[in-house]
Amino acid sequence: MGTDLARRCGMTVVVLFWVSVAIPVYAYIGYPVLLVLLGLVIRRPVGRAPVEPMVSLLVPAYNEERVIAAKIHNALSLDYPADRLEVVIACDGSQDRTAEIARQLADGVRVRVAAYPVNRGKIVAMNDTVPGLRGDIVVLSDASSVLATDAVRRLVTNFADARVGAAGGSYSVVQPDAVALGRSEDFYWRYETFLKTRESDLGSTIGAHGQLHAIRRELYPFPSPGTINDDYVIPLSVVARGYRAVYDPRAVSYEPAHEMTGFARRVRIARGNIQQLREIRRLLWPPRPLPVLFFVSHKVLRLVVPFAMAAALVTNALILGRPLYRVVFAGQVAFYLVALVGAGRHLRPRILGIPSYFTMINSAVFVALLQAMVGRRTAWK
Repeated sequence: MGTDLARRCGMTVVVLFWVSVAIPVYAYIGYPVLLVLLGLVIRRPVGRAPVEPMVSLLVPAYNEERVIAAKIHNALSLDYPADRLEVVIACDGSQDRTAEIARQLADGVRVRVAAYPVNRGKIVAMNDTVPGLRGDIVVLSDASSVLATDAVRRLVTNFADARVGAAGGSYSVVQPDAVALGRSEDFYWRYETFLKTRESDLGSTIGAHGQLHAIRRELYPFPSPGTINDDYVIPLSVVARGYRAVYDPRAVSYEPAHEMTGFARRVRIARGNIQQLREIRRLLWPPRPLPVLFFVSHKVLRLVVPFAMAAALVTNALILGRPLYRVVFAGQVAFYLVALVGAGRHLRPRILGIPSYFTMINSAVFVALLQAMVGRRTAWK
């Protein structure tokens, strides 16, 4: 009796171990492979064309005095007809000189400033500003990102296709060697670009990068105050209404590595990922199989991965009787040791920085979950 119980317990631990290993393997390796395979039989090209609708470039800003002037100059240098582009800075109760600097560069026509005296949150500032925009297409862009000269023109070509309701551009990390995990950050977002491009080719991606994405103004969903990942909720709302949200890697924005790294930023993103789990209900009826697959594989399982990693280590330690499990356990220990050594410093070759980055972004989920449980408010952006 005792032997049978021990055997069943042992089998349970083995099954838990392999399930725990399978989750991160599928989420980060199997899912991209699946997208490639699906792309062999499914392809929905976007009907891009050189169109020039009226565009409103909306830049939400809070305490951005370091970069707001450069952002406005960058916007004014874009390769898009001056009479078809307005730049609107939504200053959300900034406590520095953001609004003052923006007003100095505004002319009331090409550049306008919507200055709100009280800090109420990014989403509230956006929601209050959108109704007053003149553009048929609203392009949203972070204050710290720099747009390629042709970024807006390329992004807008996607809206020549009447089925497209939202479009996102790619971005590149500038000076990745300036911070310890900058190269890993750059690699990660190249990986994300690959996923979003494949999802878009199959039908719709369900997320964008906050550095550069666009939506038809009449489809803007006015997200609820407190929404964290608006660059995910906005495209997903378009998909839920039967339009396509596409990804165009030709439309490029740039951001310094120091703006894109940091544990606090990853915690905030994870908070947003937890919050947006409720959005899946929009895709369930009428059923949209591919978007649901993308949501579960790209978002839901990413939140499960940290727990699977912890479970894989613990269960592996309980089944060291076979050589295979000893080798795998040694590999896990080595991975986390490299991650520990690589935290906060440059390692050579650069691939050794990946364990630190991977461990950091997954550790952020635990902190985000704790913050969500205690109701801690997130940062503005």
